[in-house]
Amino acid sequence: MLTSPVDRWREDPKVQFRSADVSLEDFKWIARPVVVFADSEFDPAFQEQIDLLAGRADDLARRDVVVITDTDPSTLSDLRRKLRPRGFMLVLIGKDGDVKLRKPFPWDVRELTRSIDKMPMRRQEIRERQNANQ
Repeated sequence: MLTSPVDRWREDPKVQFRSADVSLEDFKWIARPVVVFADSEFDPAFQEQIDLLAGRADDLARRDVVVITDTDPSTLSDLRRKLRPRGFMLVLIGKDGDVKLRKPFPWDVRELTRSIDKMPMRRQEIRERQNANQ
């Protein structure tokens, strides 16, 4: 039985998806996509970013982050058409589907999680979790 991308992500929040296999709509109101673009999977910036994300995967999972990669500009995926990267680019998308951040270079997960933690929806999630634990 094939499972949906959301089901696969819920089973393993550290799974990474290729842009051709998912739609941003799949994750709307469920997760925060971090999309990593490059013109090749061998791009050193791409490899560095993937290593940074993998190294702090637990921090990202706690913040409902799903990692999506796109290293094939020739396919012109829906994400490429929508976000229009030039070479390497990191894009953080909120649960509401809006672009929250774009970086043309690899970005440390600590900085990424700080940006997420400042989002109103994330602050609400933290409050709700704290109230549930009282």
